[in-house]
Amino acid sequence: MPSIYFEDFAVGRVFELGSVTVTEKSIIEFASQFDPQSFHIDPEAAVDSSFGGLIASGWHTGSLWMRLYADALLLDADSRGSPGIEEVRWRAPVRPDDTLTGTTTVVDAQPSSKDPTRGTVFIESAMTNQDGVVVMTMKSRGMFGRRKA
Repeated sequence: MPSIYFEDFAVGRVFELGSVTVTEKSIIEFASQFDPQSFHIDPEAAVDSSFGGLIASGWHTGSLWMRLYADALLLDADSRGSPGIEEVRWRAPVRPDDTLTGTTTVVDAQPSSKDPTRGTVFIESAMTNQDGVVVMTMKSRGMFGRRKA
C-alpha cells in the first residue's frame, strides 16, 4: 500500500532524494552502451576535448536522478506514470568521483479534470555536485493517485 499520494505534494515542498557517487567505470559503461562519444568513453581522448577530461553523458546524469527519485519517492507513492518532461538542462560537466545530490520541488499540483482518482504534480528538480555546483536541472510532471475519501 503506498504512503504518498497526490495530496502530499504541497506547492513548495522539497523532497531530498539522496546522493550517488559517479565512477569512471560507470561513466564509460553507460556511455559505451547509450552515448559513445569520445569524451564519455575514452579518458585519453577526452583530455583533448573541450571538457579537458572524461565526463558523464547528460543522459547518465538524468538516469541517476531518476534512480534517486524512484528510491526516495516513487516506490512508496501511488505513481501513475508521467506525460513527460518539459525541460532538461545539463548545466556543468559531471566527472569521475563526483558525488551528486538530487532534489525535487513541487511547483504546482492540479487534480485531473477527467479522472477524479488522480492528479498531476509539476516539479522542478536538480542534481548538484559535492562542490554545490548545479549540474542538471529539469522541469517535469507526474501523475499520482488521490487518497480515497
